[in-house]
Amino acid sequence: MNTTIVGVDLATKAIQVCVYARSKVQSNKELTPQQFSEFLRQQSPSIVVFESCSGSNYWSQVSRSLGHEAKLISTRLVMAIRQNQKTDRNDALAIVQAALLPDIHFVSSKTPQQQQAQAILRLREQCIKQKTALRNQLAGLLREFNFQVGRGESKLISTIELILEDAENGLSVSFRAMLNKSLSLYQQICVTLESYNTALEEWVINTPDCRKLMKIEGIGLLNAIYLYIVIADQELGEFKQGRDVSACIGLIPVQHSSGGKVKLGTIGKRKNTSLRSLLITGSMSVIQQVEKREAKSKKESWLKALIERRGKKCAAVALANKNVRTAFAMLKNGTDYQLN
Repeated sequence: MNTTIVGVDLATKAIQVCVYARSKVQSNKELTPQQFSEFLRQQSPSIVVFESCSGSNYWSQVSRSLGHEAKLISTRLVMAIRQNQKTDRNDALAIVQAALLPDIHFVSSKTPQQQQAQAILRLREQCIKQKTALRNQLAGLLREFNFQVGRGESKLISTIELILEDAENGLSVSFRAMLNKSLSLYQQICVTLESYNTALEEWVINTPDCRKLMKIEGIGLLNAIYLYIVIADQELGEFKQGRDVSACIGLIPVQHSSGGKVKLGTIGKRKNTSLRSLLITGSMSVIQQVEKREAKSKKESWLKALIERRGKKCAAVALANKNVRTAFAMLKNGTDYQLN
């Protein structure tokens, strides 16, 4: 094997670079980010392998722009291969050793567009958690004073406003002031969440692939963006077929086979929990609609038969799996959705 492999262990201030060529390690040294950038410019076209971590997508993009073939490798795989104690040198060497393994599965890298979409989704998820946590905390504290808060955003706001307006409820001035600040914070979080939703809607409008995916039954705005992030760029993706994408999301049965006997268990609930949850939720909404009417297509006939045979939840997972494979085929071949 004449190809040079560069194993890179990334860190904030120090980057460990292990160069493997002509069947042996040529060097394994520590560089600063500036020195590593210069190293990539001077290095002849090589396979640069990064451990999948913070900053790996950025450096993989830089490597490609300079003519290298960049790949990302799972942290778990590196940990399993690393020998001796954990050091930057051993990690960089383990990355090279992992890259040399046959039939290795690399991690899909992302384009800047995919990274930005993912960042907005992560910010939105965090905003939802903050909103839910503050809402539950306020409702719990108010119940301590026998103030009952109904469900929903508007009920919480209206209840606190009534409490602040009531001068006869025995609450002190300082507590009222803090309650008012908490209400303002809650309203600010709600406004921020709406801005994230607006940004995602604009993203879909400006991304043709997302608009195509939304034509699939059970694929809404969030599902379309998530799938775009996972499988959109076929040049960078490591998925060879739709089944690989479904396995990555955790929508296919876990196999435990031995001695020629094939045993299939439940779906592999790992990785991409948010996307899997959204896909199954979208599929459940489709099932609720299909149940109430006659089948209009072969796909709906298949779905109705599956519901009768295995139940709604199993059918929802099967539909989500089918939708993911359909989305992969659409993005890979550049075709539109056609309902059969």
